[in-house]
Amino acid sequence: MAMEDATQEHLENAEHAEHAAHEGNPFLTTVSVTIAVLAVMAATVGSFESLETADTINDKSEAAYLQNKASDQWSFFQAKSIKKNSYEIAAAMGGPAAAQFQADAKRNEADSADIQVKAQDYEKQVDEKLRDSDAHAKRHHILTFAVTVLHISIAVATLSIIMHGKRWPWIGSLVLGALGLVAAGFAYI
Repeated sequence: MAMEDATQEHLENAEHAEHAAHEGNPFLTTVSVTIAVLAVMAATVGSFESLETADTINDKSEAAYLQNKASDQWSFFQAKSIKKNSYEIAAAMGGPAAAQFQADAKRNEADSADIQVKAQDYEKQVDEKLRDSDAHAKRHHILTFAVTVLHISIAVATLSIIMHGKRWPWIGSLVLGALGLVAAGFAYI
């Protein structure tokens, strides 16, 4: 929902509540308070939804960054492996530098092992960030449903005012509001 639309919706609800207050009907005042409470709940759940969206995006970005670091480590690992193999070939050919070539091959092999551990660690971190991102995305979808139901409950409650005190829309709005809150809570189970 666009920010301007959300602002207009709250103004409309406030206008209906103001009209109800002028009528002096206690039930319509109760409906007006219900609308205000539902609006606060919708705003709160909407904020949680926004936070989950941001966390989803942040975790995906972090996973991409870590994947780049893992790829760099694997490239470095391959370069060290190629060097090790080149030194081993040179050492196998003999000559006065054969011992140095063999030592260089062992050093590159040891370096490769350290680099491989780093690359694997980065890959584990990538997997963890992707799992976290999926969890945030799941919560976001549930919260989107919850905030939508809460907005619908506000609209339904407003019908009680428009219909000059009919109770069934107000009761329906309470049921929808409860459903929205249960859905929001379910996002974090």
